[in-house]
Amino acid sequence: MGVSIDEIVDLRTWLNAVREIGDLREVRGADWHLEIGAASEVNYRLPSPAALLFDDIASYPTGMRVLTGSMSNARRLGLTLRLGAELDDHALVRALRGKPGEWLRDHDKYPARAVDSGPVLEIVERDDEIDLLRFPVPTWHESDGGRYIGTGCAVFTTDPDTGVVNAGAYRMQVQGDRTATINIESGKHGAMHIREWFAKHGRAPITASLGGDPLMVIAAGTEVPTGVSELDYVGSILGRPVEIIPGEVTGLPVPASAEIVVEGWLRPDRTAEEGPFGEWTGYYSGGSEQVLMLDVERVYRRSDPILLGTPPGKPPHDYSYMRSVMKSSMILDSLIATGLPEVRGVWAHEEGGGRQLVAVAIDQKYAGHARQAGLLTSQLPTAAYMNKFVIVVDGDVDTRSLSEVMWAVCTRTDPAKDIEILHQTWGSRVDPLADAGAPRYNTRAVIDACRPYERLADFPVVAEASQALRERVIAKWPDLLGGR
Repeated sequence: MGVSIDEIVDLRTWLNAVREIGDLREVRGADWHLEIGAASEVNYRLPSPAALLFDDIASYPTGMRVLTGSMSNARRLGLTLRLGAELDDHALVRALRGKPGEWLRDHDKYPARAVDSGPVLEIVERDDEIDLLRFPVPTWHESDGGRYIGTGCAVFTTDPDTGVVNAGAYRMQVQGDRTATINIESGKHGAMHIREWFAKHGRAPITASLGGDPLMVIAAGTEVPTGVSELDYVGSILGRPVEIIPGEVTGLPVPASAEIVVEGWLRPDRTAEEGPFGEWTGYYSGGSEQVLMLDVERVYRRSDPILLGTPPGKPPHDYSYMRSVMKSSMILDSLIATGLPEVRGVWAHEEGGGRQLVAVAIDQKYAGHARQAGLLTSQLPTAAYMNKFVIVVDGDVDTRSLSEVMWAVCTRTDPAKDIEILHQTWGSRVDPLADAGAPRYNTRAVIDACRPYERLADFPVVAEASQALRERVIAKWPDLLGGR
């Protein structure tokens, strides 16, 4: 690869690397109204979807671009995580083993570094100069309530007492030239910061990066622990500090190499109707409601900016593959850290948006081991948000194969004995089953799909060829069987 991993310092150099591995497709002449979203959705359903860079968008000048599909296969996700661009699904999972814990452990070695300038300051728009629809903001889905500028975004908030910065991936709908709503779940770190700012100061500062290195979106969209800044976490992944510029209005960080950053204030009495929006559950969840609205006082941008889109929808969607890989790795690390023995694998399936369906494989060592693994997993901080099903299987089952997992459920689960139901667990407003106005709980099932511990010695043997025999016939007829 001509562009080395160390040379990827922003979205532009990331695109160069993706172009070199043949994973970028350029699309010209799409309409911001629905066509970008629909083309992206069709792309996600291909066997190994490319990244799509939209240019010459209807009613917008050349150079005002939108990127989608940035992390929807193993090569690009490996590249984004600085693990290499030649990884397949299995190799990527192996390469990630232990990495989230390592990045978390080392985050304080790479605190974000303030600098005086950067590409994002090429153009600075203030107050009445600002028009958020100067950018080709898509209407992503046919029944969306408006145009969403914030999908592949990182929204920065800060703890008013400690100054620790948080980045979250919260959807942002354009409401006017200088206003956009930010929809944040009440249990998220950003929402906690905002409530504290309102209580102490009557308003809350915000900056939001709307285009940049997709690595920041990964960090913003995963459960980095309270008190750890996602900026420092990204620095740990990169092995160097993230460069930031203090915002003119709030002092919050503006990533120096970003494409577009907005800055302003939230106020408790400034709300607007937001939604509906096609969410990662695959439904227009949550309807429309009054949501806090950002008054934008500054826009920092490049002259030909790229808006990073990660629109959700019915899985698979833009970031479902990324979330599945990252959540699987983080849950695996967290589960092993509890001291649970003989954990063989974890996979958070795309069918559940990387959250709602988690499969865990163990080698059983004692009676109750499988149930312990399932109950622990169901409440880990890395797995608890909106989780609905934890399925525990034996080590002979590939957790990444939903077909194998469900085969284990069908042949090793006694529904009367092997399904535990947990009530009033951590839910979400985007759950299509949630009742309007009710507390955001959900219910989850822990399914023991392991062979009964007391029957391990005499449980029926699986009827399939041994690994050695499979390898022998593949070697004998590689042209016929080698690709399977």
